[in-house]
Amino acid sequence: MSTPSPGFRPTHVVPPNGMPAWEEPDPARATVSLDALLPVLLEEWLGDWARIRCANGWGAWVDGRLLVAVPRDPPATPDPDGTTADPQPLLDRVTQALDAYRAAVAERAAGGLDGESFRDRTSGLRIGIVVDGESMWLYDPDEERWLYGDGHRLGTYATDRPEPSAEPREHTPTRVVAPDGER
Repeated sequence: MSTPSPGFRPTHVVPPNGMPAWEEPDPARATVSLDALLPVLLEEWLGDWARIRCANGWGAWVDGRLLVAVPRDPPATPDPDGTTADPQPLLDRVTQALDAYRAAVAERAAGGLDGESFRDRTSGLRIGIVVDGESMWLYDPDEERWLYGDGHRLGTYATDRPEPSAEPREHTPTRVVAPDGER
């Protein structure tokens, strides 16, 4: 595992479905796909293209419109009287998912899993976490949302779920009414 570059502070994460990356801002020169929720540092914009750098120092160009911003300043702490969540259950699920992934990586490295078995074993594992001092952003894959925590409580920060569409209202059909005197 590579060590993060000194001073690496992510500005964005890759969207939940991952995304392609390019050596140059040219769609004909695709390199690799980036993993979902990978923290990246935005270095430059060129139209819709964004040059990013990963924690290990590797850089690439991506469709910057798809990146999910990690705020620099934490949002206000959730209202003490409002509904907030205890961070511990989600942190426990993150730990379990990370432990399951680590076990699969160790077994793969030892030759006990082939590529397909590794994919099967890790299928469905999804976590996202950014910790910056007392501020923490956790991704809850069950609820498809990012939560902000201050070490005491969690509150929803952003969601991946589309806005619920407005249900069509039932109404009587529109009818044309002729002005007075006309038939």
